Amino acid sequence: MTSMIPYTSLDRALRSWPFDSMDDFFAPLAKVTGDYGFKMDVEDAGDAYVVSAELPGVTKDQVDVELNEGRLSISVDKKESDEKKSRTYLQKETSEWQASRGVYLKDAAREGLSAKLEGGVLTVNVPKQQRQSNVTKVTIE
Repeated sequence: MTSMIPYTSLDRALRSWPFDSMDDFFAPLAKVTGDYGFKMDVEDAGDAYVVSAELPGVTKDQVDVELNEGRLSISVDKKESDEKKSRTYLQKETSEWQASRGVYLKDAAREGLSAKLEGGVLTVNVPKQQRQSNVTKVTIE
């Protein structure tokens, strides 16, 4: 029994030292923006993609949705109004923030896109286009 060494908190700290330090360094950023800025789900609904993004407290004027060669981008720029900036707060947990997320949808159609922001959830419907083969068979003479 005398050869047993107690497993102390110092031992635990030394075993995970370099990585815990990095996590502590980036923790304030994660608290402000969340892990990815905002949560987003992408569903394959057969003939369309349905993208849902959780954007509580954001108005449609603060959101930009764009489809560029198959990449759907959702950008948010949440700013406070001048009226709210002039108030004196005893505690304030809301803030201005910016975030952008994107997803590549290889067969997304440019026609028939729709987006709706309701109850803090942005829903974007992206129709699929019929896959066309970009391969041309060349005969050898």
